[in-house]
Amino acid sequence: MTWLVKISRKADKQKEKLPEKVKSALLFLMHEISRNGPVRGDWLNYGKLSSGRHHCHIKKGKPTYVAVWEEIDGEIRFVEITYVGTHEKAPY
Repeated sequence: MTWLVKISRKADKQKEKLPEKVKSALLFLMHEISRNGPVRGDWLNYGKLSSGRHHCHIKKGKPTYVAVWEEIDGEIRFVEITYVGTHEKAPY
């Protein structure tokens, strides 16, 4: 079963400021979440922040870029990307 992946309005604005390479990595991450679910142990520095909240690095180095997403499981399998940007400003 597939997951519906949505990007929040705030994260969408943050996405527009990212370098092209990081944007493509984010789109690939969203594609993988939609096909395989929100637990992405195969991504760099993936970690579960709390119940239903996850993060991973989408580009290592300086600066490091991360994505944070929340899974909302009800009748519809739904994931929302809530943050995308540099590691220093990540809301953990």
